[in-house]
Amino acid sequence: MKIGIPREIAEGETRVAIVPAMVSELATLDAEILAERGAGAGASFSDEEFEKAGAKLVDSAPDLYGQADVILKVRPPSLNSGAEIDMIRDGSTLVGMLSPTTNTELVEKLLAKKITAFSMEFMPRITRAQSMDVLSSMSTVAGYKAVLVATQYFGKFFPLLMTAAGTIPPAGVFVLGAGVAGLQAIATAKRLGGKVEAFDVRPAVKEQIESLGARFVEMELPEDVETDSGYAKEVSAEFIKKELEAIGSRLPKTDIVISTAQIFGKKAPILLTEEMVKTMRPGSVIIDLAAEQGGNCELSEPGKLVEKYGVSIYAPINLAATMPTHASQMYSKNVTNFVKHLYQAEDRKLDFEDEITRGACLCSNGELLNEYVKQSMSNVGVTS
Repeated sequence: MKIGIPREIAEGETRVAIVPAMVSELATLDAEILAERGAGAGASFSDEEFEKAGAKLVDSAPDLYGQADVILKVRPPSLNSGAEIDMIRDGSTLVGMLSPTTNTELVEKLLAKKITAFSMEFMPRITRAQSMDVLSSMSTVAGYKAVLVATQYFGKFFPLLMTAAGTIPPAGVFVLGAGVAGLQAIATAKRLGGKVEAFDVRPAVKEQIESLGARFVEMELPEDVETDSGYAKEVSAEFIKKELEAIGSRLPKTDIVISTAQIFGKKAPILLTEEMVKTMRPGSVIIDLAAEQGGNCELSEPGKLVEKYGVSIYAPINLAATMPTHASQMYSKNVTNFVKHLYQAEDRKLDFEDEITRGACLCSNGELLNEYVKQSMSNVGVTS
């Protein structure tokens, strides 16, 4: 079996799917590891490191894709002229973050080429799969970096300072959403000395928030707000009204908002309306981590910094790629664990009865297997 590690070509993508330290682990599958020259350059991993780890360097993408039985990527293969999808061998295996619900053309091509594709976003949230959970890993990076980005646009100190020139109060930080990104943002803001509050529609996270030293902003909960899989779910108009009231009450006293609330596979909920932004103090900062799903702030523009009513609003895209070395290390470990799980049988056959294998599989042998993606494609008039 030959496993290929291509150089990512998506704009702004600096990560690599497999770092040199994981090459030897994949080699335990009795596999030959092929790495395209320059694959790790954006994440500060040299070709020499890949060679030393046991990978064979390949000069070009067509050569790599033409040889590999299994392709390990970060981003979906490209579909444009000279597309990566056209280089991938029919009947081979592809693993990566494929964004299938927003990329029906890619899904159709994967089906036509009978590629067995695994979309890492669909990793089941069960104990056995925790070491393969790329969403959690990348959210950890994003939550940490979001606070650092906020300091760039915030014109004040974060911590309480007592100086001869007077006492400077700590920055008030309000984190919306206490998933992995939110909890990491809370921890980072606390380490920098901020006074941190956090809000989440799931009361179960109160203990986690308070364990990090932040105050949990509570609200009345008229309905259940969590799916069986542990994700936040869509709620009623009445609930949204109460939610916005709870958030809005804190904004006039807040310097920095880190917004992380997302609903898996859906447009992100609007938690910060234009009217709410108007109540914030001049010089305040909003970092909207839900930009790729439309954003939590009504005034956000994905990938841009905008200033409205004296407030700086930044909605970064692919924030994990701004910390490529550690983001690649974490992603690489997740993918390596998954690939070793896929091919654990002596005959290297895939076990689609296994919950992890079946849950992460998008399609195989021309058949669309993921029920969520099936529904998404049927909604836009595409059938498999």
